[in-house]
Amino acid sequence: MPNEGSYQEAKRRSDATWAELATHPEKHVMLSGDRPTGALHLGHYFGTEAPRVKLQNLGVKCYILIADYQVITDRDTTEHIRENAYSMLLDYLAMGVDPARTTIFTHSAVPALNQLMLPFLSLVTEAELLRNPTVKTELEASGHALTGLLLTYPVHQACDILFCKGTLVPVGMDQLPHVEQTRQIAHRFNKRYGKVFPEPVALLSDVPLLPGLDGRKMSKSYGNAIALSMTAEETAKLIKKSRTDSERTITFDPENRPGVSALLSTAAICEERDPREIAQEIGDAGSAALKAYVTNAVNTYLAPLRARREELAQDMGYVIDVLHEGNAHANAVANETLAQVREAMGMVY
Repeated sequence: MPNEGSYQEAKRRSDATWAELATHPEKHVMLSGDRPTGALHLGHYFGTEAPRVKLQNLGVKCYILIADYQVITDRDTTEHIRENAYSMLLDYLAMGVDPARTTIFTHSAVPALNQLMLPFLSLVTEAELLRNPTVKTELEASGHALTGLLLTYPVHQACDILFCKGTLVPVGMDQLPHVEQTRQIAHRFNKRYGKVFPEPVALLSDVPLLPGLDGRKMSKSYGNAIALSMTAEETAKLIKKSRTDSERTITFDPENRPGVSALLSTAAICEERDPREIAQEIGDAGSAALKAYVTNAVNTYLAPLRARREELAQDMGYVIDVLHEGNAHANAVANETLAQVREAMGMVY
């Protein structure tokens, strides 16, 4: 019998849930989100954004969180947070998120969600929080002392997922421990106070991790990420500047030729082709031909999204109204859940 928290067991649950979604999507609620720390890029799009739209279109009730409070888990400023949030809103709507079927909201506008932190914190130990790999990674990357907010980051994510009785959380391998922590919190709450919460499933994707243009992890801070909001010209300029190597023949070899292979992977995911096939097609034409190919693939793929984004940006009143309406709906849901929590804990006076 596999360990409850093991990858094998998580994969088994994920596969079973994908199968159920084909026939009963209406039984599920999805929660996913992003921190408004910068522009969404191509890695975000293929890794998490497109799968959310797929679930929405299947008929799953969806919630997308703009996690503004979580910006300060590892940063000293909230500068540009509003413009980043609005930029995300434009991206979401441009890629097909439908406000009639998906609630878009922000942490700071939903007090009852954040109030779930208090009972949830009583259900986890310090040792369990310190073991969470994301807490360790973010701590090392920030160079800061461990703050209370960073330490309790996984619990805050449990609040995000459980306030709406989320049953699905689309994640990559790196986020799996957060969902397992949430399952644990839901289980312990239900055991202690009575059944209130579902135990959500980490919905694992088969989409491979898209590297940045230099072969490293795609990140705005590395300057290797193609933002969804870039123009075609900005995209071409960024790809042209990307580092490859001196070998003229184009081959797909991620270990020995990370820059060339990253460019091939980018074109391949946009065109749904095998990167080796593209490499063979370009052959001895060299890196200039490769970069031209990738530029065309990316700009062709993103053209409809960018056109829709530009159209939406002409009516920011509508875009902001979407967020206000999403916040209002999220508040109503969170207030109801908090009322159920207080009832279960005997705290209704």
